[in-house]
Amino acid sequence: MEPALPPNRVLTVPNALSVIRLVLIAVFAYALLGAHANGWAVGILMFSGASDWADGKIARLLNQSSRLGVLLDPAVDRLYMVGVPVVMALSGIVPWWFVAVLLARDGLLAATLPVLWSRGLSALPVTYIGKAATFALMSGFPLVLLGTWDALWSRVVGACGWAFLIWGMYAYLWAFVLYVVQMTLVVRRMPRLRHGTRPPAAPKAVEHG
Repeated sequence: MEPALPPNRVLTVPNALSVIRLVLIAVFAYALLGAHANGWAVGILMFSGASDWADGKIARLLNQSSRLGVLLDPAVDRLYMVGVPVVMALSGIVPWWFVAVLLARDGLLAATLPVLWSRGLSALPVTYIGKAATFALMSGFPLVLLGTWDALWSRVVGACGWAFLIWGMYAYLWAFVLYVVQMTLVVRRMPRLRHGTRPPAAPKAVEHG
């Protein structure tokens, strides 16, 4: 039985939230690097994290799932996971080795996409450890930024933020290990598409972690 395709629509609340999060990545960079408005930068990160959680809930609650949303939401998440740590590293808030680990992981994951496409797949199923890693990183970034103020409460919040980031980074890497295991099974069990063979119309669940 063919899987049901989500509706082909654009103007939905979840898609609007994804577009807003995309625009806010650039606004965050300006707030932190240009205006040095750390308070606004924290607010942007908190809104982005909350809206990332909310858009999936809204899509199910209001029945507003769409083909665009299936592609747009994870794409914005990937840009967030690249843009935010790079901006924070440029500001001297997080070390570059931390950013390098995250970028290397995402780069290796992106390098496997042609293999999936050659088997007629768009992505692999979501793993809970990947979701947890994304949640921990999105929670940790604003907390670490809050830790830049010269006050006791700020240092405590910053320490909690680093706990989230370190745990999230390890979970992020473990999710990649699970992804490699899934990729190995795909390569072994699924033949390449023949030239001219039409790939499946419905994309598989998108890997968020």
